[in-house]
Amino acid sequence: MSTLTIRNLESSIKDKLRIAAATHGRSMEEEVRTILRNVLAQPAATTATMGMGERMRARFAALGGVELDIPPRTGNTPRYATFED
Repeated sequence: MSTLTIRNLESSIKDKLRIAAATHGRSMEEEVRTILRNVLAQPAATTATMGMGERMRARFAALGGVELDIPPRTGNTPRYATFED
């Protein structure tokens, strides 16, 4: 087994960790081990290979989606900008 020392941890983070550990009936050390195990058990590089839209969709997927009716394009075709007077 290895030992890990974490320096300069904000007191607010330590307090949250202490509360989470007490809530789960664990020591702070065991709570940190559990958090690390859970985070590192997730697939690596999931967001690194995703585009911004995919990351946003993945982040909010649990909230459910909304189906929008997309109206058909009508009228003139799009024009490009002109900068002459």
